[in-house]
Amino acid sequence: MRRLIEPFEDAAPDVEELTAYDRSHIKLYMRLLDAAADGADWTEAVEVLFGIDARLEPERARRVHDSHLARAKWMTETGYRHLLWQSAPRH
Repeated sequence: MRRLIEPFEDAAPDVEELTAYDRSHIKLYMRLLDAAADGADWTEAVEVLFGIDARLEPERARRVHDSHLARAKWMTETGYRHLLWQSAPRH
């Protein structure tokens, strides 16, 4: 089965505001959080979700995984408020 990997940056955003990148990668963030919650090995998650073989590119694989997982966690703690605020009806 061929995996469909969406385009991504090696480092997720590291700012205190919701970005266009975040909006377009919410599904990826949720999949990363699910993998972490299920106790999946990070090398398996980075291969499935990003198409990176951690044996061939260990530093890049770790950087991509860790930055995106950190951003996914930020979304659950803070970022979701930006989504709610931006989608709230304005009068």
